[in-house]
Amino acid sequence: MLPTVDELAADLSRLITSRLIDPLEIVLDDMTIAATLRDRVAARAAQLADELLGPDDTTARFTGIRLVSVLHPGDEAFDPSERWWRTPLGRVVAWRVGFPGADGVPVAVAAAMLGVSRQFVHDLMNRGKLDRRPDGTVDVASIRARINAGSTR
Repeated sequence: MLPTVDELAADLSRLITSRLIDPLEIVLDDMTIAATLRDRVAARAAQLADELLGPDDTTARFTGIRLVSVLHPGDEAFDPSERWWRTPLGRVVAWRVGFPGADGVPVAVAAAMLGVSRQFVHDLMNRGKLDRRPDGTVDVASIRARINAGSTR
């Protein structure tokens, strides 16, 4: 189930503040600048949530990729925990982007992306409702298609 715009905006505001603004406040040692930035982040988070949940799939996809890149930087490939996929941003990224940088994911990740059990993912693959890749992973495009169809059954 996808989050509401308000749930997603609150999650984005919390993430952006904790990952970007709070460290700046520590480095700059200036609470006034941080307070101003927090206000701006709250407003921008609402706009980002509208983009992510809006009708324009291309805009939503690029917004999701940009947010993942900024909020989860690093030299390693993007590899969030299974728990991350259950967050408002994680659920929207699964829907709009899939798994950034991967065509196939392990069953456990597919289950997290869909919000179902691993056994259920195996069942969906056995019934031809999710595609299995030659390497045994679950095809990310089929996960996105399932989310787009609004069905986990």
